[in-house]
Amino acid sequence: MMAGLRERKKEQTRRRIAEAALRLFAERGYDEVTVNEVAEAAGVAKVTLFAYFATKECLVLDEVKEDMARIVTERPPGLSPLGALRAHYRAFAREAPGVDAESLLTRVRVISGSPALLAGVHQAHIGQRYELAAALEREPGDLIAHLLAAQVTAVVTTLQEQFFHRLACGASLAEAGRRLADEVDVAFDLLDHGFAASYGDKS
Repeated sequence: MMAGLRERKKEQTRRRIAEAALRLFAERGYDEVTVNEVAEAAGVAKVTLFAYFATKECLVLDEVKEDMARIVTERPPGLSPLGALRAHYRAFAREAPGVDAESLLTRVRVISGSPALLAGVHQAHIGQRYELAAALEREPGDLIAHLLAAQVTAVVTTLQEQFFHRLACGASLAEAGRRLADEVDVAFDLLDHGFAASYGDKS
């Protein structure tokens, strides 16, 4: 019971720090806010902040990282890697109405307005692609695993961009979630069966 209470308190502290950081970054710009200012706004010591977030970038980017490799490696028996990923993103689409849209869009605006954060997102995507490839490999250096990982990460990024764009244009979370669910199926059908049927040589 005490362990559960400690975990809840740690999660509350982590959330308070992240919310304070996002608020300050949105108000003044990511590059203009120091870690000391974030710690002060959250009511914690700087050393406490770094116990939860390894770098300043992590204050923003930890919330947007996708652990696709874990989804693949921890999938239920009998479920294919693509099946597990499809199920994960369909679940996100179903849960979209419960997401804090304002916080999500604020995070997107903060990232979009900072070259450092955009570079961090790019690096994170590269890391996720290699981690996913390693999870898919049947043998070291498996080319097909690396090609599939590249396709999956590109597809997921595109789905996310479309979802964020709809929210930014005023769509409700329910509508954006419905559209995302449909697009997840379209995207993973293409990954499962290939693009030839849609963009093959018709000559």
